Amino acid sequence: MEGVNQANDRRRGQARLSIDELKKVPLTGSIDDNRAYLEQLLSECSDAVIREFRIQSGPRALVVYIDGLAKTEAVDRTMQALMILEGGESDLERLIMTTLPVSQLNPTYNFGDLLANVLSGDTGLLVDGNASAMTMGYRDSEHRSVSEPETESVIRGPREGFTENLRTNTSMIRRKIRSPNLKMKPLIVGRETNTNIVVSYMDGIADPELVREVITRIESIRIDGVLETGYIEELIQDNGYSPFSQAQYTERPDTVAASLLEGRVAILVDGTPFVLLVPIVFWQWFQASEDYYERFMIGTLLRILRLIFFVVALTTPAIYIAVTTYHQEMIPTNLLLSIATSREPIPFPAVVEAMIMEVAFEALREAGIRLPRTVGQAVSILGALVVGQAAVQAGIVSAAMVIVVSLTGIASFTLPRFNGAISIRMLRFPLMILAAAFGLMGIVIGGLLILGHMAKLRSFGIPFLSPVSPLHVKDLKDVIYRAPWWNMRDRPRFLRGGDKRRFGRKVSDRMGKGKKPFRTTVKQGERDEN
Repeated sequence: MEGVNQANDRRRGQARLSIDELKKVPLTGSIDDNRAYLEQLLSECSDAVIREFRIQSGPRALVVYIDGLAKTEAVDRTMQALMILEGGESDLERLIMTTLPVSQLNPTYNFGDLLANVLSGDTGLLVDGNASAMTMGYRDSEHRSVSEPETESVIRGPREGFTENLRTNTSMIRRKIRSPNLKMKPLIVGRETNTNIVVSYMDGIADPELVREVITRIESIRIDGVLETGYIEELIQDNGYSPFSQAQYTERPDTVAASLLEGRVAILVDGTPFVLLVPIVFWQWFQASEDYYERFMIGTLLRILRLIFFVVALTTPAIYIAVTTYHQEMIPTNLLLSIATSREPIPFPAVVEAMIMEVAFEALREAGIRLPRTVGQAVSILGALVVGQAAVQAGIVSAAMVIVVSLTGIASFTLPRFNGAISIRMLRFPLMILAAAFGLMGIVIGGLLILGHMAKLRSFGIPFLSPVSPLHVKDLKDVIYRAPWWNMRDRPRFLRGGDKRRFGRKVSDRMGKGKKPFRTTVKQGERDEN
């Protein structure tokens, strides 16, 4: 009672109390005091239900839950079981052991923990004479069904993607890795939203220092609300001013499972289908989950193709500006005459022409994303065709520039990681300015600055250019060249994990020597008879 009175006194002096502050207010043995304080805390909350009843002819009890988050039918069954209970049992611990038909029960001893669970969908049970409460797992929130990820489509591979429900997402990972070594540590972040977060890792594979660092950074966040993984990503990254993202996000459970098995750490946030993976290295931009489902030669070829188009997306407009402005002697004569003819009516220098087209292209892409899906693609395609054709005919931009910008846009879509493509889109503009000012020398200077920044960048202590810089020769098997599975025996060493062995030695050795992995037990004669 003293704790409640102190809290009431504090409440009169403050506008509101947070969940963390309420954790210092203990529950009392008086159900009247507990009810009065709960009604005060949940005043003007029309969705909060506080229902008092009596256990047979014994003590009074109280259930509290949020309508819409808890299963009302299950709450009714629990109340019915208690109301007809013979003997008038009043001890909460005995009720748990003998009467309550609930599998998920958590004891709480303060108002903070009680409200945190109730506001997450649990149902609180308080019995007169007990200075504690029990929260029952009767959560029943509406959520989207599992569907194919929209941002990471594949031809070969699972068609399932994460949803906005945290428990659905953790279960999808658990179905991939059915091991007790898969750990999921719960955290709560957000002073007002109290968002549930799960840090997942493989015990014995992930570096314990890395896991501790991730948990420490998340626990140090002091913010009123977390609504998406973007909040967490920006608050825990090593360099907040870098154009490169230092965490990978994905909608695919198979990508998360593969990363966990390599020794990375996954961060799941309730309410979003995107899961963060840390640490990240630059070469992950070119790696898709499908690379590991196809034959290794195809995977390697696709990665080389993505790397080439990465360079194209980053430098093509800048090279066009530099060559047409300063280095015309590098262009074949026929092509130079064609470009000069097309640029003759253009009143702007090449850099202004490129800026106009790049900004217009980005605007069309943004509009295509924001518009409803049924009209978004049509508007973006028609906009590109109509605006591009009209701009050429009006003499605002040349046909060659339209080709350059279109090629750049297509090249940026070849990267499987969307955050990598965004970084390229941003860096393209300063490179164009450098090319307009210094020609090819400006592009070289810009490239060296970008490379120097990437060499200095860290993602949770792991160099961004690993395993190329610093060089880890054994880890080069899964950078651009995707080695066959039997040759990728070890997990990435630059992640400094515990268990470094991924593959059984016997099978991998046989396949590495060009032998058959298993000897057939069916003879040719027996096969013919069958």
